Amino acid sequence: MLLFGRLRDVAGWRERVFEPVPARLSALKAMIRSADPALADALEGPGVQAAVDKVLARGDAALHPGAEVAFLPPMSGG
Repeated sequence: MLLFGRLRDVAGWRERVFEPVPARLSALKAMIRSADPALADALEGPGVQAAVDKVLARGDAALHPGAEVAFLPPMSGG
């Protein structure tokens, strides 16, 4: 799992491996909530997106062993 920007700052780390890999994105978030409630709250914040294998995930995406999950903070730009 990868974290970027403000999410990385909240967690205090950028990359972490969760074993075994949960079957769904919601299960990964539940694992995170039990380990780090502050990070879980940040992941539920407005504009935070998840990507699975470098593709933005919509809803409760399925995960597979070896899946790369990244959480992206809200982005702005011009």
